[in-house]
Amino acid sequence: MRTAAIAAQAPPRVEGSRPVPSEPEQAEERKLAFEGFRYTCRIVHQGSPQTEPLLLLGGSSQNRYSWQSHEKWLAPLCTLITVDLPGYGSSDFLPASYDISFLGDAVQHMLTEVGVPEVNLFGGCFGEVVGLRFAQRHPESVKRMVFAAAANRLPALYSEAVPRLTETLERGDIAGAAEGLVRLFMSNPEAGKVRRHAAVARLLQRQFLNQTQDEIRKAVEHNIRLVTHGCYEPLPVPRVPTLVFTGEYDTLCTPDMGRDLAATMPGALFTTVKEADHLVTVERREESADLIARFCTDLSVEGLAYCTDVEVPCPARLHAQA
Repeated sequence: MRTAAIAAQAPPRVEGSRPVPSEPEQAEERKLAFEGFRYTCRIVHQGSPQTEPLLLLGGSSQNRYSWQSHEKWLAPLCTLITVDLPGYGSSDFLPASYDISFLGDAVQHMLTEVGVPEVNLFGGCFGEVVGLRFAQRHPESVKRMVFAAAANRLPALYSEAVPRLTETLERGDIAGAAEGLVRLFMSNPEAGKVRRHAAVARLLQRQFLNQTQDEIRKAVEHNIRLVTHGCYEPLPVPRVPTLVFTGEYDTLCTPDMGRDLAATMPGALFTTVKEADHLVTVERREESADLIARFCTDLSVEGLAYCTDVEVPCPARLHAQA
């Protein structure tokens, strides 16, 4: 699942009268290496946190700067951590023989290196794949979990599209691949109203068209990795407060797939964000940031105007959540 993102790689900027709280003196970058592969993480520090540090693991097209547009809502609450894991962003190329468990262990390596013993974990699409494996293998490091646009199996649309997209990229038809990727990630306009649908589609296509050769090589390897190793293992999950959400018109990782994922986790809550599809965190930035912030600070996520009713897909395993 190669989640798209509108990557914010420019320096932090002022939006209106509210500065994005990621000024250089507040953020640091750490260059690390795990099993011989170099990678980089970004930390936006909060001196007076209201909750544990928030680790944001985005899709494979996202990088450690992709969440800057969310920082004005999230950074006042806690320290934020983003990362280009090996094989992604500006980090070293990672052969497809290295599986999802390797990436999950790389996350734990990062937290150990930067001295963060416990995090609130957010994973979006492919970030959920890595984040859940990290949580399964290192449950002591997770306080709460939030997953978005996620599933516990490879979507049929993705599995069918991978051979075509890989062939298109390998023959250098970047425009054709960009068009195919936009169709894969964005819902059909006739499915229902999606905020900023046309604008996000244009931005997404532009991002794919501007990929470097290094990014294309990593994208192909990413697809091979997922098809080869799969995205899910039925290992025990931490018994911590958990929320799963997606856009109500997500046609890649559908709401039913999100429910199925939530049902594998003790007492996980599930909801959909209205007027959004797979790119819910791009189309509805403020609302998705608010949902994440509420859950990570133990505020209720019931009755929010931008969400459908909250569900508990597996009530018999309900875990008391603060």
